[in-house]
Amino acid sequence: MRNSLIFLSLLLLFGACRKDKTNFQPTPYALEIPSHFPDMIIPADNPMTQEGVELGRWLFYEKRLSGNDSMSCASCHLAQSSFSDPNKYSTGINGIAGTRNSMALINLGWDNFFFWDGRAVTLEQQILEPIPNPIEMHQSWTDAVYKLNLDINYRNKFYRAFGEPGIDSIKVTKAIAQFIRTMISASSKFDVMYKYENGMSLTTQEQNVLQTVDVEEWAGYDLFKSLNGADCFHCHNGPLMRVKKYSNNGLDANFTDLGRGEVTGNPEDYGKFKVPTLRNIALSAPYMHDGRFQTLDEVIEHYSSGVHLSPTIDPLIEFANQGGVQLSAQEKYLLKKFLLTLTDNSFISNPNFKDPH
Repeated sequence: MRNSLIFLSLLLLFGACRKDKTNFQPTPYALEIPSHFPDMIIPADNPMTQEGVELGRWLFYEKRLSGNDSMSCASCHLAQSSFSDPNKYSTGINGIAGTRNSMALINLGWDNFFFWDGRAVTLEQQILEPIPNPIEMHQSWTDAVYKLNLDINYRNKFYRAFGEPGIDSIKVTKAIAQFIRTMISASSKFDVMYKYENGMSLTTQEQNVLQTVDVEEWAGYDLFKSLNGADCFHCHNGPLMRVKKYSNNGLDANFTDLGRGEVTGNPEDYGKFKVPTLRNIALSAPYMHDGRFQTLDEVIEHYSSGVHLSPTIDPLIEFANQGGVQLSAQEKYLLKKFLLTLTDNSFISNPNFKDPH
């Protein structure tokens, strides 16, 4: 009789615990959108929660997601490089180098296609790829989830993030996507310049920053937007400093990498790649899809005199026939001065983006 009562008590206690778990609700995350930015569209099936963002941060730095426990997402997306890779190509756990430069993870919550060739249409879909990729983290999702399930701390974190028990690849990618959507950069000198020229209200701190913008930086900005100057504005404009498009920017006359055309099979897409943001451009070298340029000076020189013609050249590169916009030495200097205003040091030093382990 005594044993029966003990068993019944344990059963009731277990039932109470199960009931508590069923009623658990994650805490909504209040994402702060900069006043000069458009609204961010959050997927209905992956709402932002405080617990989900925190879990995503842990997973972003989790090396057990790789086959030999040596590599995490952060291994190829370093904070000091605006969460890009300072190497031309990233090297996976087996010492195999990739063929494209790792893109910076910055303001990706506003993007709707990912990778240089746009083969992923959601952030969650993009995150699914690197873990099983044999030249990257090289681990099956089955093994990755198994290792996470061995850790009671992760089991608890997933439960708190999603309000239900269980770990799987979909929840992993959702959590990391939530974290990446918080990685917003909007505190550069350029932001103050942009808000000022568009008649937006400035805080006291921003007004102080505005006083530090010198004549050369404004001249560089004017040159950046000028059709008869650097003519950068067609592909890089607005607060996000990029246009949602694919472009052949004249890197090659003959393509060794078909870019978007490799995905679509359409010859009209050959040599076209996703236009990246210019935010934190001074921190995210090397540049272009193949990391061919090591410095901003090389990039500027390409658009000034190094553009190559090909059948799919972007028609908005209006001076391609003469090799580029043919900037003078002074104009190159001014343009670079402006590009440096896009640096947001508060972004790369944000404690909320650091390794929590």
